[in-house]
Amino acid sequence: MQILVVNAGSSSLKLRLLDDADHLVVSTELPQQDPSKLSSALRTFLDENPGVAAVGHRIVHGGSAFKEPVLLDDDADAILEALADLAPLHNPAGLAAVHAIRALRPGLPQIACFDTAFHADMPARASTYAIPRRWREQWGIRRFGFHGLSHSWASRRAGELLQRRRGQLRLVTAHLGAGASLAAVAFGHSVDTTMGFTPLEGLVMSTRSGSVDPGLVLWVQRHGGLSTDDVQEALERDSGLRGLWGGSGDLREVIAAMDAGDQDARLAYEVYVYRIQTSVAAMCAAMGGMDGLVFTGGAGEASPRLRADTCDGLAFLGVTLEASGNGAIRKDGLLSPEGGLPAVLVVHAREDLEIARHVRELLG
Repeated sequence: MQILVVNAGSSSLKLRLLDDADHLVVSTELPQQDPSKLSSALRTFLDENPGVAAVGHRIVHGGSAFKEPVLLDDDADAILEALADLAPLHNPAGLAAVHAIRALRPGLPQIACFDTAFHADMPARASTYAIPRRWREQWGIRRFGFHGLSHSWASRRAGELLQRRRGQLRLVTAHLGAGASLAAVAFGHSVDTTMGFTPLEGLVMSTRSGSVDPGLVLWVQRHGGLSTDDVQEALERDSGLRGLWGGSGDLREVIAAMDAGDQDARLAYEVYVYRIQTSVAAMCAAMGGMDGLVFTGGAGEASPRLRADTCDGLAFLGVTLEASGNGAIRKDGLLSPEGGLPAVLVVHAREDLEIARHVRELLG
């Protein structure tokens, strides 16, 4: 059964076609599409690949309603529509792809796979906010966590590379891309993560702020006359590396500007790395230690500089990186001395494999 995996992210639309053995047949990555172009792009892909038997979608926020993959229908669509404002950079894009494919191929089964699902069973001590009980009970507010498909794959693949079962390992998985988060994966289960109720919490990201004092938000609304929409736009699209540096949110451009002497870029990079380092330590505390640190995501895979600088600040945890092995990585592999713990690894993000696995299980 050929499965089309649709990943409508915050900055791109990724289409991957996998065959019966989950070998990659076709891979296409496009800039995030506006609705007028999305249908055309999907029509072209489906016309060129008539063997598609099912579609698996990466949907970022499943809320409390979805803790496992679901076959999409009108009822599921309605629930997802109601969750759209919890992940405004992601869920609307994912739903737009669902609707476009349904219009193009009405009989094609479509399955939603949720980034929140991997974290759904985090311990209450990690998932609960210290807010009024009525907020938690009336609105279901909790820490959901995100990038779960990526964290699940990275931890599974790390076990393969270390020749140990995932259920034997305590891993910190670092998904570092336009969006960024860490997860504490203890013996195959997520026990903590840096993102929370929405994908805004946690690490500094490309254009997202990461964690800020909630009092700051109240202050700028009171004293700056900013509306809720103004604040959301600023924290989602004009913060993070972009807000610190003043240029783009692309880490490669930040590093190039820093090396050219730009002090704002240097500060942006240092804040970015510092937040990763301190959050890795927090994830270790959640598991009582760490057997491996796994870098994945666009920046995690492609930036030897980021990996080296991050690991330099984690020597107190026993993290050691072999400089000779930390060049431009073209495949998954070990970056630390053989046999040493904690191991440091790089794993290419393959949410498509996790999604395809879920689709096959759901459709039998």
